[in-house]
Amino acid sequence: MTNPPLRAADVLAQRLYQAGCRHAFGMPGGEVLTIVDALEKAGIRFTLVKHENAGGFMAEGVHHRDGAPAILVATVGPGAMNGVNVVANAEQDRVPMIVLTGCVDADEALTYTHQVLDHRAVFAPITKATFQLTAAGAGIVADKAVSIATEPRCGPVLIDVPISVADTPVQADIARPVRPAASPVAPSGADAARARKALAEAARPIAIVGLDVLRDMSQTVLRAFLEQFCIPVITTYKAKGVLPEGHPLCLGAAGLSPLADTHLLPLVAQADLVLCIGYDPIEMRTGWRNAFDPTRQTVIDIAAVPNTHYMHQATLNFVGDTGETLEMLAQNTPVVDTWTDGAPDSTRLALAEAFPTSDDWGPAGVIAETRAVMPDHTLATADSGAHRILLSQMWRCTEPRGLVQSSGLCTMGCAVPLAMGLKIAEPDRPVVSFSGDAGFLMVAGELATAAELRLTPIFLVFVDASLALIELKQRQRQLANRGVDFARHDFAAVGRAFGGAGHTVRTRAELRAALEEAQTCDTFTVIAAEIEPGGYDGRI
Repeated sequence: MTNPPLRAADVLAQRLYQAGCRHAFGMPGGEVLTIVDALEKAGIRFTLVKHENAGGFMAEGVHHRDGAPAILVATVGPGAMNGVNVVANAEQDRVPMIVLTGCVDADEALTYTHQVLDHRAVFAPITKATFQLTAAGAGIVADKAVSIATEPRCGPVLIDVPISVADTPVQADIARPVRPAASPVAPSGADAARARKALAEAARPIAIVGLDVLRDMSQTVLRAFLEQFCIPVITTYKAKGVLPEGHPLCLGAAGLSPLADTHLLPLVAQADLVLCIGYDPIEMRTGWRNAFDPTRQTVIDIAAVPNTHYMHQATLNFVGDTGETLEMLAQNTPVVDTWTDGAPDSTRLALAEAFPTSDDWGPAGVIAETRAVMPDHTLATADSGAHRILLSQMWRCTEPRGLVQSSGLCTMGCAVPLAMGLKIAEPDRPVVSFSGDAGFLMVAGELATAAELRLTPIFLVFVDASLALIELKQRQRQLANRGVDFARHDFAAVGRAFGGAGHTVRTRAELRAALEEAQTCDTFTVIAAEIEPGGYDGRI
C-alpha cells in the first residue's frame, strides 16, 4: 500500500508537532476539515469544544503545563470571530498561541461573499504576526509562526489557511534548519558596574517580579539571588509562586487589590533600590503607575523588551535574560544587612491581618476552606470578578503557575476552560476553578466537553446573583442599582444535568464535605457556594 500524498496541511501540522504541540482545540467547519485531519495524523489530538473562545483557554491551560504553543482551530467567518476574545487575551497575557483559521480561496472570494471577511485584518491588532499559508511555503510559515509566538514577549500568531491550499499535494517536506532561540544575554560595561554598585550599597532593596522570569526559566537563579542579598519580593499575579508564597521574603502578589496596595506601595516607597525583574506592568492597575521614583530611588528594570509602556521609568534599563542579568549582578558583589528596621516583616503581618482566613462564611471563608482542604499541589484557575481579587491574595502558591488567570485582559469566562486544559495536561493533579456565577454561565456549555473527555476538575462557583465587583463600584459612585443583578440559579443541578456531580453549600462544613467527595469522584464536580450580596465590601 502506498502512502497518501503529503498535503500542505500535513507539513504545517508536522512542524507544529516538532515544536512540541500535542493538543489543539476548536470547532470545525468545512473549511478546516483538512487541517483537523492533518493535525490528528501528525500526532496532535484535536478536541471539539462548544465555543471557540473556551477552546482557546483550554489550549492555554495545556500550554501552562507542557510549555508548547497553544493551538486554536476556527473555521471561516463566525468561527474565527468567536475566537477574537481569547486571542486578544493571549496577546495581553503573553501566551504563545497558534491560531489556525480556514478561509475561502482568493479566486472564489472574487465572486462569493457569504461569510467572507479579511481574517488577517481583524486579527492584526491583537497578534504578533499574521500569515496566509501557501503550499510551497507551509513549512517556513509554520516555523516562522512558532518562532514569533515564542520569542519575547510571547503572543499569538494567526495562520489563515485557504481551503485548496490545505489540500494541495506537496513534495516531501524539505528539512530546513529551524531558527534556534536567541542565546540569553546579560548587560555589561559601565551600566552593569553601576548596577552592581547600587546593589552593594542598598540598605532597603525590594524586587518586583513578573512573567519574564518564568519564560526565561530563571526562577532557581532568582531564588538564590533574593536569598543571597535578603531582598523582599512582590510578584505580579502571573508570577505568583515563582518564590513559594510561604517563603519569608515573599510578600505575595500585587496590582489588583487596592487593599493590598495600601500596604505594599508604602513599603516600595521606602526602598532605596527597586529591582524590576522580568516585570511586565500590563498586569498592574493605575495605583502602580509611576510607583517608583528614579529621582530619589535607584530603579533597575530587567525586561525582555524595551520600555514602551511608560507605566514607570527607571534609572537603568536592561533588556536581556533575567537569570543571566541576576548572575551578573551577583558577581563579586558584597552582601550587606538589609531592612534592619523590619519593615517587610511588618508589611507581611499587616497583609495577613487584612486578608484573614477565619471568616465563618462568605467569599473569604470559601477561599480559606478550599485552600485548607485541597492538597498543596492543587492547580487552580480564577475567573475575573471580585472573587479573583480576594482569591489572588489568599490563595497561596508553592510553584509557578499554581494559580492561572487572565491578568492582562481580565476577561470573564476563562476559569472553567483553563481548568479543563490543566486537567488534560496533568490528569493526576487536583484542579479547581473559581468562578463568579455570571462568568460560569458564560461557559456552562463546556461542562458537556468535560463530561465527554471524562475530566474530573472541581468547578467552584460563588453564587450571589450579582456582578459583585461592578455592583460594588456602582455603589461607590452612588449610582442606582441597574444591570448588575440577576436570578439565582441551581448550579449544582446544572452540573448534574451535564453528567457531573453537583453540590450546593452554605457553610464551611458543607464545603469541606463537598470538596473531599469531589477529590475521589470519577467525574467533574460543580460546587455552588451561596454567599450574601455585599460579601466583598471592605475585603478587596
